[in-house]
Amino acid sequence: MAYKILVIGDVCEDEYIYCSSNRFCPDAPVPILNPVKKVSGLGMAGNVVENLISLGNCEIDTIFNKEYITKTRYVDDRTNHMFIRIDEGESNIKRIEMNTLKNIDWNYYDAVVVSDYDKGFLKEIDIRHISTKHSLTFLDTKKPLNGFAQDYTFIKINNFEHKNMDENYSDELYKKLIVTKGAEGATHRGITYPVPQVDIKDTSGAGDTFLAALVFSYIEGRHICNAIDFANTCATKVVQKKGTAKIN
Repeated sequence: MAYKILVIGDVCEDEYIYCSSNRFCPDAPVPILNPVKKVSGLGMAGNVVENLISLGNCEIDTIFNKEYITKTRYVDDRTNHMFIRIDEGESNIKRIEMNTLKNIDWNYYDAVVVSDYDKGFLKEIDIRHISTKHSLTFLDTKKPLNGFAQDYTFIKINNFEHKNMDENYSDELYKKLIVTKGAEGATHRGITYPVPQVDIKDTSGAGDTFLAALVFSYIEGRHICNAIDFANTCATKVVQKKGTAKIN
């Protein structure tokens, strides 16, 4: 039987325009780009969903922003160096309607995942409300952590977000934190979970992959330590691919 997972959060379209470039503009010291190919797919919370689907045996429902966000990256097709990123549509995001949350049959799901990129779709009070509705909840947020997150089962943030946290956060919150640290792996409750050194092509979306794999592994019945190891393995796979990649 498939695992039933509800994913709530900000979604965007990730566009990669791969270019060749062999000369500079005569008017300014910038490269002239010649588009070679375009690749697009869902990003942010959408990438969490795509990775859950790629792992198999999941039935996913989503609650996303209706307004369109696009992240367009112009990338060197040979070196994978990003020339520029253009984000559009973020100022149009509207807050989730409370009736949407009220009408959910929370007991239908095996887990609830919140992927909050802090674009305005979810306020702190919304995130807190969601955590009270289910016994197994996962949170990944760009907001500074405080009391709104305390009831989540696990909270995944990256190292930059962790460094910007208030150092006086509670022991209860500390026990739930899983901090991803790129090439250094991840930490949880003072234990480091290392990753192998690989040839990294693109780290875009690796955190989304980590979250998806963590959720999938944990609801399969693995201990959180094993779930983190599995999530590290999956994130290591996608950083060896170009663009916002899926596990499989």
